[in-house]
Amino acid sequence: MKRTHLRRIISALLVLALLGAVGVLLSNAHMVRSTSGRLLTPEAAAELEDVDCILVLGCFVAEDGSPSPMLSCRLQRGVELYRLGAAPKLLMSGDHGQADYNEVGAMRRYAVDAGVDPADIFQDHAGFSTYDSVCRAKEVFGARRIVIVSQEYHLYRALYLAKALGLEAWGVAADGGNLPGQTARDYRELLARTKDFALAILQPEPVFLGDTISLRGDGRVTDG
Repeated sequence: MKRTHLRRIISALLVLALLGAVGVLLSNAHMVRSTSGRLLTPEAAAELEDVDCILVLGCFVAEDGSPSPMLSCRLQRGVELYRLGAAPKLLMSGDHGQADYNEVGAMRRYAVDAGVDPADIFQDHAGFSTYDSVCRAKEVFGARRIVIVSQEYHLYRALYLAKALGLEAWGVAADGGNLPGQTARDYRELLARTKDFALAILQPEPVFLGDTISLRGDGRVTDG
């Protein structure tokens, strides 16, 4: 009896593991398939009309405050799109949850050093996740039509969330999709897509909301 009972438990666990794996693969396939048509070249993005902002998604910055290679690629693409006229404003969204770690400050400095008017750079200090960044672009900054910049593997998830949250969004891939460690990032993304597939359905509030900030104003109101 004990062995039979143990076999049943193991069989049940194997079935659950199999169902979980199938769920991960199906949610990933659906997310990529349903958003791949929203990926544009920089030149095609520049032909869009009435885009509210270019949303640049943050990632790791070094201890000295300099952008990581991956973030530098995103910022380079974001500045390029701004210069091409894809949108009149840049929305830098990243993690500034601690005084000694500030992704958006590094992102703003990069853009200013590249010649972008500081008034055209908005900072979202509470972009703690892809979901939070996209949700806050709509709920806090009032965006409705956006161009999202990140590496291609990440854009499918961001675009899927944007659509679920009622935004009209396109993505332009940054370079740097084959930086060291990309294989590990690809595996992590499988799970991240599955998590955000659920968030797209549940649509919880982000970690922080706060007062609304109009993208039609001066981006320097978000400095600090």
